[in-house]
Formats: sequence, structure tokens, C-alpha cells
Amino acid sequence: MENIKKYIAEAIGTCVLVTFGCGTAVAVGCDSASGCGYLRTALAFGLVIVAMAYSIGNVSGCHINPAVSLAMLIRRQLSVQDFVGYVIAQLVGSAVGCVVLGIVFGFDCGFGANQIQAGWEQGNVGSALLVEIILTFVFVLAIIGVTSKVENSAISGLVIGLTLTLVHILGIALTGTSVNPARSLMPALFAGGDALAQVWIFIVGPLVGAALAAVVYTALDKEA
Repeated sequence: MENIKKYIAEAIGTCVLVTFGCGTAVAVGCDSASGCGYLRTALAFGLVIVAMAYSIGNVSGCHINPAVSLAMLIRRQLSVQDFVGYVIAQLVGSAVGCVVLGIVFGFDCGFGANQIQAGWEQGNVGSALLVEIILTFVFVLAIIGVTSKVENSAISGLVIGLTLTLVHILGIALTGTSVNPARSLMPALFAGGDALAQVWIFIVGPLVGAALAAVVYTALDKEA
């Protein structure tokens, strides 16, 4: 029963992330003419993490992101069984969030799906993949670092939320910022088209970045 509660918490958290984060992107627009839209969307994603960290964090740890769950699996802070359960719950939550967006904005709204942004002149598959690896590396490194000490528990949600805001401020103009395969896969499935064709970038990049963050932090944290 305890595991089921964790999975439900992860589904709820991911649903809220997609509903409010992707929903804000849909509502305010994220194109080269909407600079304020970038910041509002970045803040929406970051504030969702803050809200969820202090609400479901004590239940599941508030991963709401397969990349984060992978990092915790690598660091042996999550079992294989829970990893599988978390990822399934995150995908279900993301799908429910997309349904909510479809009901609110229409099922042709684009769902805030990630794509290589048209205004990024240097944008291509390789550069987009690199951006997602870097952004996720920074995000997950911050998560591992701030949660590795019990004394940081009071501020960890704020730090993680602000870090997600930070990576969005840069990444939105480039890839729309994924750093989260669950946040990307379901919106791409609902949106179709180019978003679906490119979605592998936003699955592979975050998973690689998260794995690197787990390995690097573990190496740095070892006593000399």
C-alpha cells in the first residue's frame, strides 16, 4: 500500500506539472516575439516543483520526472521496482495533464510540446540533444546535491524549483526545455507532427544528462 501511495503521488505531481507548466506555455505563447512568455513559463514550471515538493515530497520524494528517478536508481536510492512504478505513474500523470489541457484549450492546442525552436538559427538535432543533456545535468546535479544532506530539507524544494526555472530561462528559446521525458512524451503524442518526430531527443537527452549527474556527483562526493 505504501508503494501505491508513492505512485499515486508521482502521478498527481506530474499531472500538475504538465497542466500548469505546459498549460502556461500554451496560454502565454512561447515564441521569439513573446519574451515575457519565456519568463512566465519558466516560473510556472519552477513554482510547480516548489508546490509539489512541499506537498507530495514526503510521500514519494517528488521526482515527477523519469530522469530524476533514473538518477536516484543509479545512486541506489530507488529500487528497480519503484523505478518502474514511478515512471509508469509519471507517464499516466502526464497523459491526464494533457487531457486537461485538451479540455481547457482544445485538442489542437499543441500541448506545450518540445521541439527545436524555429528562432534558434544554430538549432539542429545534435545541438538540441546537447542542450538537453546540459540542462538536465545541471538540474539533476542540483537535486542530488541539495537532497543529499538532511539539514537542507527545509529549503530543498525552493532550490530545486529555482534551478528548474533557471534552466527553462535559457532552454525555452532553444528546445522549449524538457529535462523530463514524461513532460515531453505525452504532449508529443497528443500534439503529433514535428513534436512527435523529435520527441526522442527529449527522452534520450534528459536520461543521459541525469545519468551523468548521478555519476559525477557520486564521484565528487567520495571521501578523498
